[in-house]
Formats: sequence, structure tokens, C-alpha cells
Amino acid sequence: GIGGAFQYGLQISIINSPAEYIKIFIRETWLKRYSSSPSEEMITLMWSFVVSIYSIGGLLGSCSAGYLSVRFGRKKAMLFANIPALLGAALMGLSRLCGSFEMIIAGRLFSGVCGGLALNIHLMYAGECAPRKLRGLIAITASTAIATGKFVGFALGLREVLGVDALWPILMAANALPALIQLLTLPFFPDSPRYLLIDKKDKEGCI
Repeated sequence: GIGGAFQYGLQISIINSPAEYIKIFIRETWLKRYSSSPSEEMITLMWSFVVSIYSIGGLLGSCSAGYLSVRFGRKKAMLFANIPALLGAALMGLSRLCGSFEMIIAGRLFSGVCGGLALNIHLMYAGECAPRKLRGLIAITASTAIATGKFVGFALGLREVLGVDALWPILMAANALPALIQLLTLPFFPDSPRYLLIDKKDKEGCI
């Protein structure tokens, strides 16, 4: 779940704490770029893009999950989901350094793609790998991972941790850590038996 539903929960909650700092950053960047202060309506519009673009990315990721999980297998599709996660983290983490609020919007889009992919494939992969007696329990790990992700996002957003003006880019890039953990650990996991039997016709591998 660390690179699956956890990513979704983390990105849902992590955006709340740095809201005011990002709005200030948008205002300062606009002023430097265009030598004029943006209106409150423009700030609100840009912030709305930052928040809502995640849902568009999630839609793209969800629509791609079925194809990728059949084409490459559940495990490889989960590994693939880490690419947009790391790309999004890099864009958001470097946005302040580069003086570009557009990088935050693009980063949120890629994070949404990761969340859409990971949430769907997590359920598929865990359910298909679980023994019959534990299938219900294993399926619940998605809800547990979402809740854990939300909790970690809120915890990281505290002023005592990363919820301050100087550290908000690091907070926004925090989803890189679970992505790296999954990239290092998931290759040692087995492929889904259902995928091996139905999609790859590998009965011996399935057994």
C-alpha cells in the first residue's frame, strides 16, 4: 500500500497546509514576471487550478489503469505509477527555486496520474494475490493506506514539521519517498496469479 492507495491519501491532505504560502508565492512570482500585482480573482483562479488539476490527473490515471495492468501486469503497472509520482515531486519541489507556479500545477497533474493508477491497481494486485481466506482483509488495506496517507499528510503539514514558508516545496515533494520505497521493494514481490494465467497463459507460473 505504500506506493498504492497511500499516495492518493497523502496527496489529498498534503495540499491543505501550504495553501497560504503557495498563494503568496503565486503573487510574488506574478509581480516579478509581469511587474504588476495580480488581482485576488487571478490568485484564486491559479490556486483553484493547483487543487483541481489533481482530479484531472486522477481521471487520466484511472482510465489508464486497466490497459497498463493487462499490457504489463499488475506489478509492473504499479512500478510505472512511480514515474509520474517522482516527476510530480521534482516539479513541485523545484518550483520555488525556478520561480514557476506553473510547475506546481504540472506537478499536481502528474501526482494525480499516480494516484489514479496506484489506487486502482493496488486493489487489483492485492486482491488477486491474496489467499481466498484473507481476500477481504487484504482488500481493506486500500482503505487503511488511504487513511494512513491522509494522516501522514496532515502530520507533515504541521508548523513543527514542514508546514512553514521555507519548507513548503519539500512538503509538496514528500510523495517521492513512498515512490522510492516502492521502487526498491516491489520488484521482489510476485506477479498476480490471475495475470499470469489469463493474460500471459503461464499456468505453471500461476501455480
